[in-house]
Amino acid sequence: MINEVNPSHRYEPLVQQKFPEEETKNIQGSSFADTLKNFVGDVNQAQEASNALTESFIKGESVDVHDVMVASAKAKTSFQLLMELRTKGLDLYREVLRMQV
Repeated sequence: MINEVNPSHRYEPLVQQKFPEEETKNIQGSSFADTLKNFVGDVNQAQEASNALTESFIKGESVDVHDVMVASAKAKTSFQLLMELRTKGLDLYREVLRMQV
């Protein structure tokens, strides 16, 4: 029963979401470098998928224009996010270099 509906259980905590064991190990055991490498790999895969769909469309194969545009927008957005992360990382690095010890 929902806690809010049953007045006797009004103040009981909600059950927290449990991660599968494999995902928990990956989250706890991954370093920042691994996470960044995985993100760069995902961006690269999105770029390659977009290029493949675009080439298929240009060749005249049966590909929906909608799929081509969605893949292109996804690749563009993920690349822009990667560039923003790079810029913020460089800004952080420069700020650390300016710190006086």
